[in-house]
Amino acid sequence: MGKDEQREEVAINSSPSNSSQKLDHLHVVALEVEVPETLHQVGTDSWFQVGVVLSTGINSAYALGYAGTIMVPLGWTGGVIGLVLSTLISLYASVLMAKIHEYGGKRHIRYRDLAGFMYGRAAYVIVWASQYANLFLINIGFIILGGQALKAFYLLFKDDDRMKLAYFIAIAGFACVLFAIAVPTLSSLRIWLAVSSVFSLVYLTIAFVLALRDGINAPPRDYSIPGSKINRLFTTVGAAANLVFVFNTGMIPEIQATVRAPVVDNMLKALYFQFSLGSVPVHAVTYVGYWAYGSRSSSYLLNNVSGPVWVKALANITAFLQAIIALHIFASPTYEFLDTKYGIKGSAVAVRNLAFRTLVRGGYLALTTFLSALLPFLGDFMSLTGAISSIPLTFILPNHMYIIAMKKKLSSLQKSWHLINVVFFSFMAAAALVSAFRLIAVDSKIYHAFADL
Repeated sequence: MGKDEQREEVAINSSPSNSSQKLDHLHVVALEVEVPETLHQVGTDSWFQVGVVLSTGINSAYALGYAGTIMVPLGWTGGVIGLVLSTLISLYASVLMAKIHEYGGKRHIRYRDLAGFMYGRAAYVIVWASQYANLFLINIGFIILGGQALKAFYLLFKDDDRMKLAYFIAIAGFACVLFAIAVPTLSSLRIWLAVSSVFSLVYLTIAFVLALRDGINAPPRDYSIPGSKINRLFTTVGAAANLVFVFNTGMIPEIQATVRAPVVDNMLKALYFQFSLGSVPVHAVTYVGYWAYGSRSSSYLLNNVSGPVWVKALANITAFLQAIIALHIFASPTYEFLDTKYGIKGSAVAVRNLAFRTLVRGGYLALTTFLSALLPFLGDFMSLTGAISSIPLTFILPNHMYIIAMKKKLSSLQKSWHLINVVFFSFMAAAALVSAFRLIAVDSKIYHAFADL
């Protein structure tokens, strides 16, 4: 955008009176809201487009794994209650963040900016590091998912050991690089959001229908929680971290930055869309997947389903393609930082801009792809992401920030409620971190580097 300030004007029109000689005029209320320097677009998107962006994130190919990574370790009671509570609590925390977007007369288009404004430079750096770790781990997961989907597609037609998972992860990473070069900003997605929504509906519908058919025709399933007592303890904690991961991006300010004024009201509409209609598919495919396969549910549900080859092929290839688009959403804060830092502006197809995106975004995604192939343990990375950053960014900080922003409007009881949330989720994050590292350590002993899972 390149400007330090943005003037938002609200015009109130009066209708003229036929019986009066008075001249009715336009009343203009000027609201000065400072907008930080950025070379990406701010305040251009409708609430519906933002709602689709948010829904794209929760209905990504990750949704094909929740039957295995959440329901299997938690069982029917814990899994269903956990997912429902996660939906409600995540909506609540997201609303808190949305309401303080313009705190202090400044539009906070980045999470780290809001943290720095409230707490100082140290918090700015910590939140920056935490958020980018969060997004980096999420992107590792998307490339693993893309590789898994592409491998599953390949095996439908040629069942051999010549092509390893690492090769498919490399192909997925290369496809993400091409997309990152072609689409310069988050707002530029536009038509790609519609394409992504179609892809999501295709693979989620296929997974749902095929799992439903398998469940109807299958003998009784085993729904017992697998593992020893100590293993069940750690997997339960890890699954709790995965619950946080399902509905949260850790980048509410960055997404809200794209919405048109009034930014709070429109963001709330987008969030209500995400957590109502937008959350139906992920709930449906998770419950049906677990019902159909029980404790055998895979971390990639399309590996469980049976059906016509062409139908399964369509589901896998759309999951692969949607993972590319979804990754771009979660990589966009990194791209915005780099573009702004190095002054990448003007035409998206200018030679300098194309070269910059090719080298810088390509380098970032090359590193992401390498780590994805090195340790392709998707469920473990979901737990680690939830522990390190999703829980702090989604629940701990929003509650504390809301206390600071609304301290004059909150009663002592309300402040106590938010502080209880801060303490509870801090303990939860610590426990989830220990569990995630243990899971990665165990899997690293079982599987070698560049494992063909």
